[in-house]
This record gives sequence, structure tokens and C-alpha cells, in this order.
Amino acid sequence: MTQAIRIATTGHVATVVLSRPEVRNAFNDEVIAELSQAFVQLGEAPEVRAIVLMAEGKAFCAGADLNWMRRMADYTREENLEDAGKLAFMLRAIYECPKPTIARVQGDVYAGGMGLVAACDMAVSVDTAGYCLSEVKLGLIPATISPYVIRAMGARAAHRYFLTAERFSAQEALRIGFVHEVVSAEQLDAKVAELVGALISASPNAVKECKKLVQDVAERDITRLLIDRTVEGIADIRASDEGKEGVQSFLQKRKPGWLEGQA
Repeated sequence: MTQAIRIATTGHVATVVLSRPEVRNAFNDEVIAELSQAFVQLGEAPEVRAIVLMAEGKAFCAGADLNWMRRMADYTREENLEDAGKLAFMLRAIYECPKPTIARVQGDVYAGGMGLVAACDMAVSVDTAGYCLSEVKLGLIPATISPYVIRAMGARAAHRYFLTAERFSAQEALRIGFVHEVVSAEQLDAKVAELVGALISASPNAVKECKKLVQDVAERDITRLLIDRTVEGIADIRASDEGKEGVQSFLQKRKPGWLEGQA
């Protein structure tokens, strides 16, 4: 059986490639299982400092595979719960991966594919890509992907695009905050490489803790408990080995230890 994804690691950067261009990289249970395993394993790999999620072909991800949808049409509610639970686990594995993640969007993103992009920490899109939350046209709702998509685009934009299933442009995706950068096809790899370079030059532990910090603090009420947690967070990182090394290297005007061996 052909693998649904390909994984490669070069230096401190891992790439996870959706490799089903013949079906516009639509996902099924096989893709979901492989992506879940990939992000769990890469998240635990000490040599990996950044992960790029990308795709082959003209589309980034067209959502659910048609053959998979045909099988699901006859599922019982219990079978649908189990199936949706696997998709939810995959999205959470990407979102909570300890390593920073970048979606390299080279083509159209539809339905469940929107969840893949939203679950990544950053997204760089080619200027010709189209985006669409098409579920309501099929009598469905983007339920499983909604926690990530709404965080990425905001509730106001979600009210429109969840309800209308309109296709919108990469420029609109940038305006609403769903993606961070929109570039030409010729500039796509360079922009992704720029972000990767920034990630791998920073303290691996600090990057990991910063990612968790954003997830813990975003949209929370500013309570005494939250403030206390942020106070503990800075105290803990200052006392960590990398925290001490980072400050000392800055004061001594030298490279920190985590950059040793890098050009």
C-alpha cells in the first residue's frame, strides 16, 4: 500500500508531505492515522526543531476523500463518533505538537483541509490559493475543525464563511488572519525558509514553552490565577538551563549553545 504521506528530516527541520495529488490530497482514515502518528513522533524527536506541513500537486487539501465519504454514508451514529474522534485526535496532535509547525499552502484548501492549516502555528499561502468551508452545501457542519478554524480566523469571519460556504481568496484569508503571509509561487519556499530559520535560531525549550503559553493564555479572562501562572512561567524559564545560557550568551556577546554547529 502506498503511504498517504511522506516524511523527511534535514538538519533540525522535518517536512510532512501530503502525497495524494490524484485526489487533491483529500484525507481518509489512512491519511488521518499517518498524520496523527507523524506529529506525535516528530513532536518527541529531540533533533527536530520545526515541522513544515506541505502537499504535492495543485491542491493543498480538498477535505474528505469521496470514497471515504461513501463509506461514511452508511455509518451508524456510534461509528460516526469513532470516526470523528480519530479526526479530532489528528488535529489536536498537530495543534499541541511540542514543535512549532508551519503550513506551506501551495494550492486550494477546502473543508477539512482548513482544519489542517488552522491547527498549524503559522501558515504561508501562495497568492493563487482559494479557501472554502463548504460543509453546509452538503448538509453538514465543520464541527470537528471548528475549534482550530475559529481560533485562526475569529468568530466574526467564521459566522460568514461557515454559513455561506463561499470560496474566498488568499488575500481575504490574510485579511481575516487565517494565514500569516501571502506570496507568489516563486517566493513560497523562501518565505517558509525564512520562518524556519527564525524558529531554529531560537531556544528550543523557549519556543516549546511559548507555544504552550499562547494556547494557555489566549482568550482567557485575566484572573489572578492566570497572572500567577504567567509569573511562574517566567520564573521557571529564567531558572532553566537554556534560559540561563541565553541570558549569559547575550551578556557575553557570543552565540548560545543551541546554535553550536549551525552556520
